[in-house]
Amino acid sequence: MVDRGDSFLKEVNEEMRRERLLKLWEQYGTFFIAAVIFFFLALVAYQWRQSQAVTAQEQLGAQFEAAAKLASDGKTDDALKSFTEISKAGSAGYEQLAQLRIAATHAKAGRTAESLAIFESLAGRSDSPEIMRDFAALQAAMLRLDQADWTELKNRLTPLTEDKRAWRVLAREMLGLAAFRAGKIDEATKLFEQNLGDRSTSAAASRRAQDMLAILTDAAAASAAKVTPAGGSSTDKPDAAKGPADKK
Repeated sequence: MVDRGDSFLKEVNEEMRRERLLKLWEQYGTFFIAAVIFFFLALVAYQWRQSQAVTAQEQLGAQFEAAAKLASDGKTDDALKSFTEISKAGSAGYEQLAQLRIAATHAKAGRTAESLAIFESLAGRSDSPEIMRDFAALQAAMLRLDQADWTELKNRLTPLTEDKRAWRVLAREMLGLAAFRAGKIDEATKLFEQNLGDRSTSAAASRRAQDMLAILTDAAAASAAKVTPAGGSSTDKPDAAKGPADKK
């Protein structure tokens, strides 16, 4: 009797649970289905956006390569048009790379002012990586190398010569050349010696530094030879070959 009673109670309890579940489903089942559908649609939408983003990046990459090919083939106007379209596409990375290529294309065509304006704009952008800002600043300084005075070039290039900056070797080399041209032998020597001691300096840059240091050593020796130990010019020395009559 006990077993039959327990079995009966179990059946009653199970029937009551079924009824509760049915009532709950009637009340909330629609919401549950909607939530599942919403989650599924959100997942599909996310995956679609990711796929579209990858596709868009691939398309921009192909377009960038095509524009670079136009530039290398000398089709300047077509290249500029294509790079400009890329720069307006909304992708920050490709937009800035396209701006760099536009500036380089202008420089190659002799449009220095247009090129300089773009490089200086990129160098001042806070949303660009430091390596890109420094590269743009280096290119701007290079465009000004033949026109700017020592003070301007020093202001442009000195921040780029710091130990952890990506383009420090080239920046020191440019600044060293500017110092040499300005007659600042000691500063030029220091900069080229820094490049020789920098592990990131390439073999070619090391050879250039060695050549420049040899030139600077000769320049320093020639400058020193013009001055006598007493501080007078070497041309002030008396001519020993002249006789007493000649000295009158």
